[in-house]
Amino acid sequence: MSQFPKNELAQLTIASCVANNIEHVVISPGSRNAPLTIGFKNHNSIKAYSVVDERCSAFFALGMAQQLQKPVAIVCTSGSALLNYYPAIAEAFYSNIPLVVISADRPRHLIDIGDGQTIRQENVFENHILESISLDDRLNINGNIQEMLFETIKIAILKKGPVHINIPFDEPLYETTKDILTLETVDNSFEEEPLDVDYLDSFAKIWNTSEKKIVLVGEHFPSELLQIQLEHLTKDPSVLVLIENTGNVSHSKFINSIDKLIFPLEDDLLTQFQPDILLSLGGLIVSKKIKQHLRKYKPKHHWHVDGKRAFDTYQCLSKHFKISPELFFSQFFFLTKPKQSNFSSFWLQKKELRLKKHHEFLKNCDYSDLKTIDVVLKSIPDNSQVQIANSSVIRYTQLFNINKSLRIFCNRGTSGIDGSTSTAIGASVIVKSNTVFLTGDISFFYDSNALWNNYIPKTFRIVLVNNSGGGIFRFLPGPQKTNALDYFETPHNLTAQHLCKMYNFEYFSVQNEEELKNELNDFYSTSERPKLLEVFTPQQENDKILKAYFNNLK
Repeated sequence: MSQFPKNELAQLTIASCVANNIEHVVISPGSRNAPLTIGFKNHNSIKAYSVVDERCSAFFALGMAQQLQKPVAIVCTSGSALLNYYPAIAEAFYSNIPLVVISADRPRHLIDIGDGQTIRQENVFENHILESISLDDRLNINGNIQEMLFETIKIAILKKGPVHINIPFDEPLYETTKDILTLETVDNSFEEEPLDVDYLDSFAKIWNTSEKKIVLVGEHFPSELLQIQLEHLTKDPSVLVLIENTGNVSHSKFINSIDKLIFPLEDDLLTQFQPDILLSLGGLIVSKKIKQHLRKYKPKHHWHVDGKRAFDTYQCLSKHFKISPELFFSQFFFLTKPKQSNFSSFWLQKKELRLKKHHEFLKNCDYSDLKTIDVVLKSIPDNSQVQIANSSVIRYTQLFNINKSLRIFCNRGTSGIDGSTSTAIGASVIVKSNTVFLTGDISFFYDSNALWNNYIPKTFRIVLVNNSGGGIFRFLPGPQKTNALDYFETPHNLTAQHLCKMYNFEYFSVQNEEELKNELNDFYSTSERPKLLEVFTPQQENDKILKAYFNNLK
C-alpha cells in the first residue's frame, strides 16, 4: 500500500511538481528530506531515482533534463549536502537546462545555534539561480505557498534554467497517511511572438549590402528545422557558416573545424577573415582561436540570436534578437537576398586544403591522443548519442568531421570536468539510442562516483583516453615555463580496471593502434553489462604530435 507524508509542505511541494508535469526526481538519501522522499517514491506519476552522491545526482539529473528538454527535480537533505549541487546548478544556469532543486532544511529556530547538519541554506545559490524561495509553514498552505511553488517551477520551464525551493521541516519526519494531495495540472507551454517585420527589415538592409558575413553556431540541441535553415544560407556567396560539433548541424559547405582553418593564417589573411557581420547563435563556443580572432578583428556588427540571453563573447555585441534561431530565420529569410561575393568560396577552398593536409597527417600519424580520437570517432555506430568530457577531449574532437547521424553533447556552460560522467549517464537513461561517453583520465577519475548508480543502461559505453595526466597542460605554453608542471598536469599511474570490477562494468584496455581497432570491432555489440575501454596513450608524445599536426596545416 502506498504511503504519503503527513507533512503539508511536503504534500504541496510534491503535488505542485506533478501538476507542472515534472516526471523524474533524483533523490539523495537523508533524514531531513524524508517527507519528500516518501512522497515522491510512492507517487504513481513520478519516476524516482536514488543517487547517493549529491554532486553526481545533480549532474545525473542535468543529463536527463538535457535530453528531455524539460525540468527534472533533485532532492537532498539539509546541511552541506545542498552545497554539492552547486557545480551542476552553475552548469544548468549557463547551459539553459531546467532543474528544480528541492532542499530540506531545519526550521529557522534551529539555524546558527550549533544544531547538526545546519547551514544558511536560503539564497545559497543566488549568483547562479533563476529563482530561489524558502517556504514557511506559517504561511497559508493552500494560498501563498502554492502560488510561490507554481511560479518558481514555471520560471524553470519558461526561462530554461535552475530554480531552488528550500523547505524547513520540523520533526516528526516519518509520519505517513494514505491520503494524497492533488492539484489541477497546468499548461506551461508558450508560443513565441515573432519580431516586428519593419524593425527586422532595417537589419536585413545591412545584411543585404554586406559582402562578408559569418554565421557562428555554438552548442545547440539537434533541430531539423535549423539544419534546413542553415543549409539555405550556403546559397549566399557572402555567407560563411562556422559550426562546432556540439551544434549538431552538418553540411559540406559548413566550416566544422574552426581551429584547423584559422590556426595557420598570417595577419594578411586574418584581416580577410574579418566579417562585416557576425551572426551568432547557440551556446558557448569551444574554439579559443575564433574568440581571439573576433576580439582582435572585430566585426562591424555582432548580432546574437537567442530567446534568453546574449553573451558579449567577442566584446562587440551590438544587437540581441531575443527569439529562437528557428523563428528568427523563418522571418529573416523573407527579407534577405544573396550578395555577390567570393567570401564563402575563398574560405571553403581553404577548408579543402586543410582537410587534405589533415588526412595526409592522420594517415601516417603515430599512436597518440590525436590518432585515438580519429579511430574512435570513426568507430561509433550510426545514430548514437555521444557525450564528451571537457578539457583536451572536446578540443581534439573539434578537429574531425563527425558522422552526421550522431548527436553530440558536452557540458560547455562552465566547461568543467567535474560532472561529465554523471551527465552522460543521466542522458543515457533517457535516450533510446546507444550512448558513447568519450572522456579523458582526469575527468573520469574526478567523477568516479558517477558509476555508483543503479540505473546505467547495458548499452552505455565509455572510451577512456588515459594519458597519465592532464595532457592539455603540456600543449599550453604557460605551465611548461614554470617549475610546477606536475601541479598543473596531475601525473598519475591510475587505471579504471578496479573501478570497473567494483561497479560491474566490462573492462578492456589497449596500448596501441592495432589493439584499439581490434577491441572496437566488438565494443558496441550487445552485452549484459555496460562496457569501458581504457586507451593508454604516450604521455610524452601527445603534445609533440599535436603541435606537429598544426604545423603541418601551414
